[in-house]
Amino acid sequence: MNFTKIAFWLSTVLLTAIMFFSVYNYFFNNEMIRGFFESMGYPTYIIYPLAIAKILGLIAVWGNFSKWLKEWAYAGFFFNSILAFFAHYMVSDGQHTGAVIAFVVVLISYFTGKQVRP
Repeated sequence: MNFTKIAFWLSTVLLTAIMFFSVYNYFFNNEMIRGFFESMGYPTYIIYPLAIAKILGLIAVWGNFSKWLKEWAYAGFFFNSILAFFAHYMVSDGQHTGAVIAFVVVLISYFTGKQVRP
């Protein structure tokens, strides 16, 4: 197995773990997440739709059903990680490191995935 395949599968597994961790918190630690969203100025009604969108995005990435759908899923993860970084950075809560890790993992998974699974 070459380096590109290892990088793709490792980054995709890490992306899945990060997104499932956030989905788990959105559904089962809703009060805590609601407090975070309120402190950052985001509306709380987007918590459940965002969790569902993350699940659907992971299905699109892993399922490899269509190139178009996979591109949109990666775009959603990209924008989610960028917005999460700036939201945490602006309120200075020290939680922006996770968003940076997610951002890097999304980029690695996307660019290596274009070579491994065209």
